[in-house]
Amino acid sequence: MQYLVIQRIMGLLMILFSVTTLPPIAAGLVFGDGAVLPFVEAFFALLVIGFLLYYPVRHHTQELRLRDGFMVVVMFWTVLGVAGGLPIYLSGIYDISITDSVFESISGLTTTGATVIVGIDDLPHSLLLYRQQLQWLGGMGIIVLAVAVLPMLGVGGMQLFRAETPGPVKDTKLTPRITETAKALWYIYLGLTVACCLAYWAAGMEFFDALAHSFSTVAIGGFSTHDASIGYYDSTAIELVAIVFMLLSGVNFAIHFAAWRHRSVNPYRRDAEFRTYMLVLFVVSLITIGYLQATHTFESTTESIIGGLFQVVSIGTTTGYTTAEYYTWPGFLPVLLLYVSFIGGCSGSTGGGIKVIRILLLVKQGVRELRRLVHPNAQIAVKIGKKAMPEKVIEAVWGFFAAYFAISALLILLLMATGLNQVTAFSAVAACLNNLGPGLGDVGRNFASINDAAKWILCVAMLLGRLEIFTLLVLFTPAFWRK
Repeated sequence: MQYLVIQRIMGLLMILFSVTTLPPIAAGLVFGDGAVLPFVEAFFALLVIGFLLYYPVRHHTQELRLRDGFMVVVMFWTVLGVAGGLPIYLSGIYDISITDSVFESISGLTTTGATVIVGIDDLPHSLLLYRQQLQWLGGMGIIVLAVAVLPMLGVGGMQLFRAETPGPVKDTKLTPRITETAKALWYIYLGLTVACCLAYWAAGMEFFDALAHSFSTVAIGGFSTHDASIGYYDSTAIELVAIVFMLLSGVNFAIHFAAWRHRSVNPYRRDAEFRTYMLVLFVVSLITIGYLQATHTFESTTESIIGGLFQVVSIGTTTGYTTAEYYTWPGFLPVLLLYVSFIGGCSGSTGGGIKVIRILLLVKQGVRELRRLVHPNAQIAVKIGKKAMPEKVIEAVWGFFAAYFAISALLILLLMATGLNQVTAFSAVAACLNNLGPGLGDVGRNFASINDAAKWILCVAMLLGRLEIFTLLVLFTPAFWRK
């Protein structure tokens, strides 16, 4: 393990992160909200810490090895999650505690969207922008951004990219050089953000709210500038804009890149994961809308259609926006939507959950086993599209699936041991591990009422979900530390 190289990178990344306090400072000055000082203090604190980490080891420029990359990713998300809570804590809003500040920061960076803050409508603009900005930066991963920047500072990026990029196949590159790959991803990400902001603005949001919500929509984060989330606006046009951009952001960004480069929709049409993603959301939307209509939950058919579709897309893509208290909907709908969040978005998207490609592989593997019962000697390949998947990929997916639900069970038991009831514990773990946000029971509206021990457990769950389990768990294996 090259500890000095890791320290150098951590210092550089901390210095870069200190810059994220500057836009909230600008917002505070523009709106005159009187909340600039905490961000100024946080800027200098983060800058000094980063410099102290970087300067003593600035000449250690060796190439990262794979295990170094995993260490940097885990340390950075953990350290950054804590450091990101500093401006929130210094702001002193509602006498916020260290626990709540760190929870809010990690929730933002991991694009979970679970909040402990009540009274969001009354927050200063600087803090509102900071929360949304955390989600936007976390959406594609600050590490991926750093891959495009750090090579200029003498740090290779391939190891970081392999450790950070989600999905069962981690070596696929969109362009020959990893730096160009990271830049391509960010151009698409930025383009979607700008388009989303303009669409919200045209639909009737004020520009500040449009910008803030574009950050969390494209990041599939779910933070809002209002306690009532998107429901605050009571606007069909705004809800339709949100639906479109949540759907787009839940798609593999490599598919967006291919479609843009070839000026064709064929990459979407040919991609098996994209077709499955749309099919799942379509079927669940039909069920939800039909049940809402049958139970007369809304006054009109139009409200049932828009409300049902919005909530399915929001929960299914793990965004977490709400237009209604879906956790009070009748029958099985709240649990159904929570189950859909386990599927989540496509691999290579900003969505959370297990990812559609893994679910698709598990289903195909199950079908293969059924066929083997009838034809025990047959050689049957598991295919995605026309491509046969290597057995090691199938094994990796099964391993991930087993680890995901074993950790879920453990976290649920730990939460119940802190005093949470079964429904609250189950939904809180699902909401945080899937990077979803809203849950059921006591965490249906927000996470403010649960105890501090439960919040720290859920911070770990959010990090596990964002790093897709294995990236974090690998650090706890003896093999990782052997020379």
